[in-house]
Formats: sequence, structure tokens, C-alpha cells
Amino acid sequence: MSDAMNKHDRAFVRTEHLPQSPPPVSTSGIIGWARENLFSSPLNAVLTIASFYFLYLVVPPFVQWAFIDAAWWGSSNKDCAGYDGACWAVVTARFGQFVYGFYPEAERWRPNLVLVLFAINLLPVLWDRVPGRTVAALFLVTGFPLIALFFIHGGLGLEVVPTPKWGGFMLNLIMAAVAIIYSLPLGILLALGRRSEFPIISRFCVLFIEFWRGVPLITVLVMASFMLPFFMPDGFNFNELLRALVGLTLFSSAYMAEVVRGGLQALPKGQTEAARAMGLTYWQSIRLIIMPQALKITIPAIVNTFIGLFKDTSLVIVIGLFDLLQVAKSSVTDTNWLGLEHETYIFVALVFFIACFAMSRYSLYLERKLDTDHRD
Repeated sequence: MSDAMNKHDRAFVRTEHLPQSPPPVSTSGIIGWARENLFSSPLNAVLTIASFYFLYLVVPPFVQWAFIDAAWWGSSNKDCAGYDGACWAVVTARFGQFVYGFYPEAERWRPNLVLVLFAINLLPVLWDRVPGRTVAALFLVTGFPLIALFFIHGGLGLEVVPTPKWGGFMLNLIMAAVAIIYSLPLGILLALGRRSEFPIISRFCVLFIEFWRGVPLITVLVMASFMLPFFMPDGFNFNELLRALVGLTLFSSAYMAEVVRGGLQALPKGQTEAARAMGLTYWQSIRLIIMPQALKITIPAIVNTFIGLFKDTSLVIVIGLFDLLQVAKSSVTDTNWLGLEHETYIFVALVFFIACFAMSRYSLYLERKLDTDHRD
């Protein structure tokens, strides 16, 4: 009897773990994501169904108009007469002007070469797996602008192409690249100067920042283009594009200074005190401890400022420079392409969207890469 009871009282302990069971289908994968984000409540379900119905009404006709029934090639709007869709011939026929403006076609290899050099030097700055980040960053700020100016403008054996012939998307890239490259370090210096313990430096930076932030960019461009020559000595004059670049850079640096200052104020004072306790000098603490953390915090705001700056380059239209938007405007007023405003401006919007979307995605990449607060 006791043996039978002992047999029933024996315990068995598993020495191996059971294989993990997959999560329920309703809480994982596409179904789980849809339940959480699209059908989490009755209101969200109604809005989701209404959105899909709206897309059903809009997307197929747009695809039919933009791609299936569209005309892609031609020398005028007359070549699109037999098509029921969009007439993209205005884009394909004038694609060179959309990209280069009135830059001579035989010399377009020069801005192409500059773009390749820029991409090669920018890659180590944006991607830490490529060596030479510090050297590439210094070269972009110092030597590269001179090389780019030599190739694009000409001289010393190259045909001189005056800046009024620069235009199209190339002009937008040049202005955005120059303003971004120089406004970030200048904004950092202004932010540090505004927090300086020296009253003269602090008040100068405050005055500079508040002045440029209080003036519309369009006013800055007009003043730089038309009013600045009146204050210059006789016979002394800046290039019109150079004046616009200076105005755009100073304007952007003021906003960048406030973005960086917000990141500096977000850091606890203990970071500065710890740097002093370690015996670091002011600039060593700024370079090694304070500024990396401040810039990490302000990555979304910095990229947002860059995106706004890139879109603001289209404002050079007010001073007569033919950027991508101005080339598009001149295209739709040409008698050969009348009535094609929709196709032209959709193309311009798509170009700006791709550029801005790429910057926003890189911002998200940096945020995920530098996020150390939620790692196990």
C-alpha cells in the first residue's frame, strides 16, 4: 500500500525547456498591426474604411491619367493631342533645363563631376562605416567650395559660365548645400556665444539671432540683391548669387542657433560639472561631452530646419534666378507647352518631395542609431 502511494507521490521535473509557441495570429504580423493601428476602436475602423474607399476613388483614375494614358515624348503640346492622360513631354523635352537651367549643354559634365565629388566626400560624413569622416567634413567646409566654384564657373582653361546661366535643380542644390554646410557650424558658435559669460559676445549673438529671425527670408533676399549694392563703394559689387548665398546662410544660421541652444538647455548642469571635475577645458568639454549630447537631442529639429531651408531656396525666384520652380514657370508660359501646368508642377513637387523625404528618413536613421535610452 505504501509502495503504491509512493508511486503516486513521485514528482517529475523536466530538464529541457519546451519550444516557444508562436504568438497568436491576431496579435502579430500584418493582422496584429492592422488591429492595433487601423481597427483599434469603432471610430478608427470607420475612418480606415472611409480612407480606403477614398483611395479607391482617387488612386486608380490618377494612375490611369498619369501613366497608362499618358504621353511621354514630344516637342510641343500638339504631340499629346491623341492621348487622354498626362502630357509628360514637357518634362522629357525640357529635362535638361529643369536640371541645369541655361548651363551650356556641352559643359554639363562639370556640375556632374562636382556632384560626384560632393557625394564621395559626403558619404563618410553621413555613414560612419566609411573611414575619414573628420577629413571629409573639413574638406567640405574649406577646400571643396573652391574646387566646385572653379569647375562650375570656369577659368584657367575652362569656359567661363556666368552665374545667370546657372539654374534649375542644380541651383537649388548649390544654394541648399552651401547654406547647410556653413549654417550648422555658424549656428553652433552663435548658440555658444549667446550662452557666453562675456556680455559683449552674448549681446552681439542675441542681437544677430533676433535680427535675422525677425526678418522674412524674402526680404533678406531682396535686400541682399537690390539694396546691398547701394551701401558698397563705387566699383565694388558682389555677385548676385553670392549675395543670395550669404543672406540665406546668415538667415538659416540664426534659426540653427536657437535649435542648438534648445539642445544645450536640455542637458543637466551635472554634465558640465562632471567635465570640469575631470579636468577638461571649456572647449574640450564642449567638443567631447556637451555638444554631442545636444546635437543628438536636436537631430529632428536640425533636419527640419534643413528641409525648410531646402524648400526656401525656391524663393530666389524673386531676385530673378532661374531655379527649378522658375524654370517650370517659364515652361508653362511657353506657347509650345501651354495648358500643361498640372504636369509641370506635379514634377516639381515630386522632386522636392523626394529630396525632403530622403532627409527625413536619414534623420530617423540617426535617431535609431543614437538611441541609447531604451536599449537592454
